Amino acid sequence: MQALDFRRDILPLKDKLFRLALRITFDRAEAEDIVQETMIRVWSKRDEWATFSSVEAYCLTVARNLAIDRSERMDARTVELTAEAEQAPDTSEPHERLVDKEQIQLLRRLIAALPEKQRTVLQLRDVEEKSYKEIAEVMGITEEQVKVNLFRARQKVKQQFMNIENYGL
Repeated sequence: MQALDFRRDILPLKDKLFRLALRITFDRAEAEDIVQETMIRVWSKRDEWATFSSVEAYCLTVARNLAIDRSERMDARTVELTAEAEQAPDTSEPHERLVDKEQIQLLRRLIAALPEKQRTVLQLRDVEEKSYKEIAEVMGITEEQVKVNLFRARQKVKQQFMNIENYGL
């Protein structure tokens, strides 16, 4: 087994940690602080890295716990996650771009309204593309609970999206 290196193995995780923290806190400054605090905590545990089954899972767990702690202390408010996600291809009509932008905003609001556990599972699985096993490690739940929470989150978002799109509810 190769020895872990902070710059090679842990520092590249900062973007994933940021996205996870941002999804939980909805605040860019808080998410940046959480990533920094996570890196500090991981560095302080450098003597124990060899005992971790997955340093990435450990980092994600630390970031998740910090984000939850901080989000409980502040009012949740939504911000734009990425400008790139809202950009439509240049070939689309202005009306299509507006509809796409509104649908993305609606999806973000629906996801933000999910319970924290469902929101986090959805983020880790659909955005970060983590396996069920990795998500279970990060969140401290079973793989079956991950699947159930993911299913419920997707169903709730889908149903609410369809109700709003079809009936304007």
